[in-house]
Amino acid sequence: MNPVEEALKIKDQIVAWRRDFHMHPELGYEEERTSKIVEEHLKEWGYKIKRVGTGIIADIGRGEKTIALRADMDALPVQEENDVPYKSQVPGKMHACGHDAHTAMLLGAAKILAEHEEELMGRVRLIFQPAEEGGNGALKMIKAGALEGVDAIFGLHVWGTLPSGVFGIREGPFLAGAGEFEVKIKGKGGHGASPHQTIDPIPIAAQAVLAFQTIVSRNIDPIETAVVSVTSIHGGSAFNIIPEEVELKGTYRFFRPEIQKLIENRMGEILQGLTQAHGASYEHRIIELTSPVVNNPKMTKFVKAIVQKYGLRHEEVAADMGAEDFAYYLQKVPGTFITLGIRNEEKGIVYPHHHPKFDVDEDVLYLGTALEVGLVVEFTKI
Repeated sequence: MNPVEEALKIKDQIVAWRRDFHMHPELGYEEERTSKIVEEHLKEWGYKIKRVGTGIIADIGRGEKTIALRADMDALPVQEENDVPYKSQVPGKMHACGHDAHTAMLLGAAKILAEHEEELMGRVRLIFQPAEEGGNGALKMIKAGALEGVDAIFGLHVWGTLPSGVFGIREGPFLAGAGEFEVKIKGKGGHGASPHQTIDPIPIAAQAVLAFQTIVSRNIDPIETAVVSVTSIHGGSAFNIIPEEVELKGTYRFFRPEIQKLIENRMGEILQGLTQAHGASYEHRIIELTSPVVNNPKMTKFVKAIVQKYGLRHEEVAADMGAEDFAYYLQKVPGTFITLGIRNEEKGIVYPHHHPKFDVDEDVLYLGTALEVGLVVEFTKI
């Protein structure tokens, strides 16, 4: 069996699945329609199914070694701005990160593997995961037994910065760990004409925003990589009233636990010092989202070997401060997170992930299916 030739045979079907999922996006833990379609196909093809809410664990094959492949299924709360026949039909929801493509590619791989089940020398586990976008669906799948008996796991993500059809492969740290922070600075409101009678939380918040920027520039070794971004500020509603409080929200990114703790501690110290100096108070909430994605060296070399064996294009993809809960799978079993380039300037497919005009080059999706099948076919040989 040649995985590329087999995937090419169902290229149009993969695209059709992707367009159907794209037109009917569902947010994290709401993937009822998507998972129902996936489950119906898998049952038809002979897979053993386990439901985990809106997630699916599917097994096929027999043997001593088990390889797992994972696709995420959730969409984003984004209003689509593309003018295409397969535009989202759900107001305010859109597959703006490519999870529709991930689901379609793995569904294609599932079909091919089922058709060649007698040729498989090991067991295959397919993980169709809900709620990757901030919902940590990976943890729920792991808790439900998704990795029990699994020897290695691989994930595939379309990538908007890579040329269409090129696989991005990177050994070691690839995607950052991520956290979310919420800050409420509490002062004393009053009339804007009499600021001396108030404790104005707005300049305190402004100082906090600027001070947070010094965490990376002045507290972290320049050799290290980190990000602290304030992305939301809310305070006040009238032109002549100083508000009681101001709320800040944002995200921080890191590759090492030590840097994570440094960022969290410094934020608390800055807030304590600023509010104390001005006679205000604060609330500070940290939400840990996910750990860094660290690709196993042996499994990464395996992926590269398979890509080369089947004549597929590849290059080393740059480390990225984006985050992915695939990290939790990699903490349990060896594996690699792979990217597939879908950027095509001639087709106008140039917008970044999470953008209202994000789209994918559908002509290369069959290559993702081919690689997933190839990984399964060759896995028992390593």
